[in-house]
Amino acid sequence: MRRADRLFQIVLMMNREHVVTGRDIADALGVTTRTIYRDIADLIRSGVPIEGEAGVGYRLGRGYQVPPLMFSDEELQALHLGASIVRTWSDVGLAKAAEHALAKVDAVLPPVLRAKMTYGAMIVPGGHVPKLISDHLSVLRHAISERHKVLFDYPRPFANQTQRTVLPIVLAYWGGSWTLGGWCETVDQFRTFRLDGIVALSVSKDVFPDQDGLRRADYIAAASTHDAVLGALTDALRAGEMVWPTIPGAVRI
Repeated sequence: MRRADRLFQIVLMMNREHVVTGRDIADALGVTTRTIYRDIADLIRSGVPIEGEAGVGYRLGRGYQVPPLMFSDEELQALHLGASIVRTWSDVGLAKAAEHALAKVDAVLPPVLRAKMTYGAMIVPGGHVPKLISDHLSVLRHAISERHKVLFDYPRPFANQTQRTVLPIVLAYWGGSWTLGGWCETVDQFRTFRLDGIVALSVSKDVFPDQDGLRRADYIAAASTHDAVLGALTDALRAGEMVWPTIPGAVRI
């Protein structure tokens, strides 16, 4: 990694986290803590408002904005591929949002890089999500955001008990299918539901609280008791296995 790229990554990590230690940064970037301390000193001398000290941690001063940086070829390819996947495998609202995001990026690119936004060596054919699932995704995304309970039927062959009242917590994409994870009041336990098994979905006016025991971390921590696949992934992450590529400094379970 070029030093200029490393300096930018250091600022990005401080921008994402409240406080980050020199050791955390060094581990994420694959260099020594001495190198990081030297880099931080240089950033401070150049005018970046970094607060903190060695052994305690660092953060960016309040209100500091990371300056824009031009994208690399691979970053542009990742943006294009990611937006293509969103358009293909999510709901209409997110598909439009992906298009708008790409348009904003395209608007600030110089002509020499604009062609990278139509990268054609990796394509994602469209039309894979049935309208019913797409509609469910849109409804459930908003219910999760507003913390509204949802009501639906979950008939055979997915479950014996049909009518459910659920506190929706997280939506997960499994490379071909979507699931909803949440607290099912009907059975008084966490449950995972396939979106293609949900019938007669509606959103309740009832709002559930943001409290211990009803958060995403609680759902994932209890995965082994309610979802065999998710439980296996959770166990792998706890063991430190890299189930899929992660960004530097990504939080593990």
